[in-house]
Formats: sequence, C-alpha cells, structure tokens
Amino acid sequence: MVAMTTDDLRETAESLLRELAGPAARLREDQWTAIEALVVHRRRALVVQRTGWGKSAVYFIAAKLLRAQGRGPTVIVSPLLALMRNQVTAAERAGVVAATINSGNVTEWDEIHGRVAAGGVDVLLVSPERLNNPDFRDSVLPALAADAGLVVIDEAHCVSDWGHDFRPDYRRIRTLIAELGSDVPVLATTATANDRVVADVAGQIGGIPVSGNDSGSTLVLRGGLDRESLHLSVVPLTDPVARTAWLSKRLHELPGSGIVYTLTVAGAHDLAEVLSDDGHKVAAYTGRTDPAERESLEAALLADDVKALIATSALGMGFDKPNLGFVVHLGAPSSPIAYYQQVGRAGRGTDRAEAILLPGPEDRKIWSYFASVAFPREPVVRSVLAALDPERPRSTIALEPMVELNRSRLEMVLKVLDVDGAVRRVRGGWLATGEPWHYDTERYERLAVARRTEEQAMIDYESTTECRMTFLRRQLDDPGLDGSTCGRCDNCTGRSADRTVDPAQLAAVRARLDRPGLDLAPRKQWPTGLATLGVPLSGKVTDGPEPGRVLGRLCDLGWGARLRAVLDGPDGPVSDQVFDGCVSVLREWKWDRRPVAVMAVDSGDHPALTADLAARLAAVGRLQNRGVLALRPGHPPIRAANSAHRVAALYNAFDAPDLTDLDGPVLLVDALTDTGWTLTLAARTLREAGAPAVLPFALATPT
Repeated sequence: MVAMTTDDLRETAESLLRELAGPAARLREDQWTAIEALVVHRRRALVVQRTGWGKSAVYFIAAKLLRAQGRGPTVIVSPLLALMRNQVTAAERAGVVAATINSGNVTEWDEIHGRVAAGGVDVLLVSPERLNNPDFRDSVLPALAADAGLVVIDEAHCVSDWGHDFRPDYRRIRTLIAELGSDVPVLATTATANDRVVADVAGQIGGIPVSGNDSGSTLVLRGGLDRESLHLSVVPLTDPVARTAWLSKRLHELPGSGIVYTLTVAGAHDLAEVLSDDGHKVAAYTGRTDPAERESLEAALLADDVKALIATSALGMGFDKPNLGFVVHLGAPSSPIAYYQQVGRAGRGTDRAEAILLPGPEDRKIWSYFASVAFPREPVVRSVLAALDPERPRSTIALEPMVELNRSRLEMVLKVLDVDGAVRRVRGGWLATGEPWHYDTERYERLAVARRTEEQAMIDYESTTECRMTFLRRQLDDPGLDGSTCGRCDNCTGRSADRTVDPAQLAAVRARLDRPGLDLAPRKQWPTGLATLGVPLSGKVTDGPEPGRVLGRLCDLGWGARLRAVLDGPDGPVSDQVFDGCVSVLREWKWDRRPVAVMAVDSGDHPALTADLAARLAAVGRLQNRGVLALRPGHPPIRAANSAHRVAALYNAFDAPDLTDLDGPVLLVDALTDTGWTLTLAARTLREAGAPAVLPFALATPT
C-alpha cells in the first residue's frame, strides 16, 4: 500500500466531506487538525465545538481514511437512538458501512456481531449501556479493543462527573480506552464543556492537555460557542396557566418548526393537549414514548409535519435538524450548560432562530426532586455491597427488597460500583468482587456544591441585564469571549417580548387545565422478595382497592400550583377551592357501587387536612364518617425507599375498626399518593375489617 502524502490525505478528506455535506463544503482548519492527529499521528483528541460545527464529519472522515489504510472498524459510543439514526444516514452518504447496536434492534445483534467479526462493518455505533452487557463485554468488546481503528466518544461530557448529563454507563469507556493498543487513536467530542469538564475528559482519554504536538497528551481543539442566528429572550410570567396561554397565542408566530421543552413528562402531555385543542399541530415526546413512536415523531419534526414537539430532555443530544426555527422552555433547566445544550439545537442552518425561556417559581422544586435522587449516602451503598455474594449472582429485582433504594437508584449504584471494581455484572445479575471500595465523600460533596452553584447561575440568567449569550458563554468558559455582546438578545436590543396575555385566551386555557380528576390504577402485583422481609405476601394483589381517582398532579399546569400550596403549607382544613374540585371528581366518578362510608388514612404530615376532607365529603355525600384509619400505637413513621420495604413497613400497620356492618364500599381518602402502596395496604386492612370494597381517593400525586 502506497502511503499518501499529507496533501493527498487532505484532498481525500475534502472529497469525503463533500459527499457528506454537499459540493460547497470545505474543511475547517480545526477539523483538518483533528483528522490529521487521528489518522497520521494516532493521537487522542478532544473536540469541543458548538452544535452544527461538524464534529461528526471529523470522525466519519477519519474512520474512512483509517479503513483505507487497512485499519479495523471505528467504534462510536453514542448515547441516543436519534443520534445513531442520523449518524448512520450520514455515514452512508460517504460510503461508510455503519451498523448500530442498541435497545431498538435487539433482533439484529447476532447478525451485526457476525458482520463485525468478518470485517464487513466500517463503523459500529453502540450505546454506552452495551459496554457492560456481559455478552458484549466478554465476547465482542475484547476483539473490538484489539482491532479498532478508532474509538469515538460522542457527547463526551457524559464521561465527566462535572458534565450536565453525567451517566454511570459512560464511565465504562475508561476501561475500554485502557485496553486499547497504544497506536489506536481516540476522539472525544461534545458541544458543552466548561474548563473543569475539558480537563476531566482530556485526562480520562489519555493525558493532561498541553499545547504542541506531544503524542503522549490529549490534543484539545476548542472553539467559540456563539451562534449568530440565535436570539435569546426570557419572558417572566409566574402563573403557569398564563405561560401556557401566552405560548399558545404566539406559537404560530415563531419561525418554522421547533421544540418546546418541559421539565416533566406530565407537563409535556398537558401542554401538548392544550396546544392541540387550540389548533396547533404538536405532539408529546418523552422518555416514556415508545421507541418506534419516537422515531416517527422525530421524522415528523424533520419534515416540518408538526409545528413543535413538546418534549422533555429525552429529545436532546443528537437530534439533528439544521433549520430548527425555535426552542422554547416552559420551565428552566437546572443548569445554564444544559440550557445552552438544548437551545443549541436551533438555528444551525438558518439566519434566525428564537430561544425563549418561560421560567416558573415551581422550577426549583423540580430541581430539588431530581437532586434528591443523586448518589446515596455511604451506609446505603454499603448495604448494597453487603447484599451481594461473590459466587451467586443476584438480579436487581432480587436485591431490591434487601436494600433501601428504589430500582432506578439501585441500578445507578450498581453501575458506579461496577466501574469502581467493587461489583461485576454477569449473566443472571451482579457479583461482589471482594475488592476494597472507598466512598468518596469529598467528591460527592463537591458535586452537590457544583449543582447548587449551577442552579443559582440559572436563576441569575433569568434576571440578568447583561447580554444573555455572553452570560451563557461565560458559564461554559468559552475561549472566544472578547468582551463584545451578541447584539441580538432581548437585553442587547432592549426589545423584550410582549408579556400580555389575552384574557379570553387565559380563561379558555384555565378552563381546560382546571378540569379535575385523574385515574388511579390499583397495584396489581406484590413486590418480589417480601418473604425475605418477613411479609407473607406474593403474586397478585387480590384484596386491594378498586380503581381510584386523584384530584391532580403536583406538576400539573393547572392544579399543580394549588396542590403544592396546600401540601407545602401548614396543616389545616381543606380550602373551599380544593374541596369543590374534589366534589367535581367524585360527581364524575363512574363507580359500579356508590360508597356508603368514608375514612381518612392516618397522615403524619397532613392529619388535619385529610380528616377535614373526609368529614366534609361525608357531609356533602351523605356518607358515614368512619374517622381515621390510624397507625397502630407506637408504629414508626412510614419512610421507605422502595416498594418492598414500603410494603413491609405498612404490613399490619393499621388499626382498623369493625366494618362488618357496611353494605357498600368505603371511600378511602389520603392527601398524597406516590407509589400507591399506602392505599393498597390500607384498603387491604379495611377489606379484612369487613368492607365489601374500597375506593381510593387522593388530593395529589407527584407525577
């Protein structure tokens, strides 16, 4: 094989770029610098450039050039299915044979593994979760590490504790890199990394960043983050209904099609319903959306078949629509860095794009909730290690009743312990390795401080009078900052958005959002492993409540603020407004048998509220008021982190009166229901006490 000169190599790279991006495309100098470092010098590089700069072009061109030199396939670790689909399409345009391994194509995994082994794949895109799948890790990954021509870590800020979207699975990448040959180049790319993240990622992939051409260090290529098409603005409206009405009135005025972000799944669905009722062509897109439907919705937005997708952060990294006309946030993310990453989806290929933030006072409570599910305290983590055996694997489901963690947090802890070497994932579950493990208290305290600092910075962004783009760029330590302003944001131009809300529009939206009542599905199956906690329950729940109702969610656009005020305020009688909402829900309840009595669940936080609500419902509905279903004397407060422990704490916890005289259902009232287990165990107690049936009703549910 005749070696190419540097000039020949660059010309080939330019030709490949034209196949990728069109006949007018030309390599940026930093793109060529990165490609040359990877292909010629086999270096490790970190590219931090804004969305749309062309980071994917760097690794596809490098992959093609390395393949032409007889090198092995390029492995791209990529976090989102949307990103994978776009990348495969781009690769095909440049003649690159690409394949993906992810949760959406399980039936194709064996065939793809075979193609990789036979040398029939140029680029293999894998989700970070695959890196620790036992079969993939033990059978496929070693061969890839030995034969890879290039390893790419896309959205590399996820590797770092300090990144806005840290993912435990990404830490497995360090193991992959450590097993690579010294001449296998590594490329990490991201659009959102401040100085701290840059230093962390650069160190993890191969050395301390320095200037020059020292092949033992990580080459860092970092550009400015300003986007001349992006127009930033903030519209401060404290009432969530007013924010919704404001957006509905103006959505059609925004350019092209775009994304409206909400902080919660319920918020996305509520907003999508209101906007649809007002005639806007929108759809909800969340982490709970079926993968096939997600792909369809992404295609609809790409084709401008919808005005907007109403989305959570599930639609973020990797979604590629150069002419996206706007990004609106109904509720602020907890970090300016995360905010920049999301607004950076817009205006990549347009002259003007709008980025509008509609923050709310409830945002901080949502941030607080997400912060509460961070890495747990040391005793809890130690209990996970103590529950594991070095020889007999335990599944996550089997571990759950043995520890004080819900399943999602337990899985996160196990992944972190796995990367730290204290546990190992195998077929059938997890094993303890017996290796010593240190709980890094200082690290977690630093992360907590950093999180609070970022939250304050986001609050400061909402009220700043300086250039908003300068503010965001400073948060990301943009090396291109020179003291100039963007000249486009509302602060620079002095043109703030009209905050007026049409009274008729506001009334119509409020009427829709004020419709009270949600279905409350009963728990149908007892948690596994209850016998290990001394609870003789298993299988189907046969003596629980009937389907119930809830007044509203705490994150509802309509009822949320009122319910949060009730539950966060001092305990006391129910307000007339909330009570009238409860009466409306009961009036519309399509029960098979009308209740004949009402009882309140003993509440440690809201005893006066639930007792008063039950008494007033009894009076207006002419029901027997059977008082409060009290916890047995001396029973500790119910505080449990997962379903199994909560059931164990509630088992035989209530002291029920004799209900054998009742000839109809009992309406069981609680202030807040989250997991549903309190109402389930309370209903079981009432059924055992003689109630023919139990109809659960709660003021609120978190989501």
